Amino acid sequence: MSPYRNLEEYNLEITDEIKEKFSSVIDEIGEDKNREGLLKTPERAAKAMLFLTQGYKQDAEEILRGAMFKEDYDDMVIIKDIELYSLCEHHMLPFFGKAHIAYIPNGHIVGLSKIPRIVDVFARRLQVQERLTHDILECLNNTLKPKGVAVVIEASHMCMMMRGVQKQNSVTTTSGFRGQFEKIETRNEFLKLISSDLS
Repeated sequence: MSPYRNLEEYNLEITDEIKEKFSSVIDEIGEDKNREGLLKTPERAAKAMLFLTQGYKQDAEEILRGAMFKEDYDDMVIIKDIELYSLCEHHMLPFFGKAHIAYIPNGHIVGLSKIPRIVDVFARRLQVQERLTHDILECLNNTLKPKGVAVVIEASHMCMMMRGVQKQNSVTTTSGFRGQFEKIETRNEFLKLISSDLS
């Protein structure tokens, strides 16, 4: 047996309640919920929904504070191409893409893995891309208190691709800047670095 196991745990009472609701939805749309392929679908869907909305039970600021270290480094730190998956709050359909985040330390740095983790904390809620961008930006700015923070998110929205206008190739870009990134030269350096391939 592997020495490491990543286990998902679910509150059985809540899972059962959501499972019954998904079962009713399957019934209402005209499917046979007792068909072999659908027998376990309500439970799977309930667990998927709980997984995709686990961000409500997590504290992004606490995650950052648990991995802050004193350091004199005061140049730009960039983590780009952070994969993100979220649910649009208007249709509960997925949107997905990449986040590019930078900050300029002001006496403290943060463990690099924590920045993708806070992206997940806010993405795993019912969201709109604009608020997701703002939530990440403000969390980093308020917790790290850096000299500057920048966040750019590029995402495709299934509510635009599968239904409605059905534009499969559209990408939505949102951005937010605080502190030194409000200066055009710093912002341009960041935007140039996230758009270039340094490898």
